[in-house]
Amino acid sequence: MSTTPPHHTPASGPGLLTPLEQEILDEYTRLLHNMNSLSASIAETAGTPTAKILDSLRGLERKTGLVFTLLKASVYSMVLQQQLDVEGREGEGGGGSGDGGEGYGKEEGGDESRFD
Repeated sequence: MSTTPPHHTPASGPGLLTPLEQEILDEYTRLLHNMNSLSASIAETAGTPTAKILDSLRGLERKTGLVFTLLKASVYSMVLQQQLDVEGREGEGGGGSGDGGEGYGKEEGGDESRFD
C-alpha cells in the first residue's frame, strides 16, 4: 500500500511504533505533501491574471461545444443506421408484421421530426 519507504521515528514511550501506527504516520506525511502542493497550485492560480484565465476557459468552452456537436451527430447517425437496417429487414421479409421495427418506420405520416 505504501509507495515510499517508512520514516524512522523515535520510540514513543516504552515501546516502538507498531507497523499500523507507522503506516498511519506515513499516510499523514503524504497527505501533508499533497495539501502543500494543492496550496501552491491555488496560490499560483490566484496570481494569474483574470483575463488569461477567461481566455483559457473560452478555448475550453469552444472545444467542449465541438465535442458535444460531434457526439450528437454520431448518435443521430447510429439511430439513422439502425432505422435503415430495420427497414431493410422488413423489406426482405416481404413487408413483415412490423414486430422488430415498431416505431422506426415511416408509416403513418413519418417520424423524421423525432430527431430534431
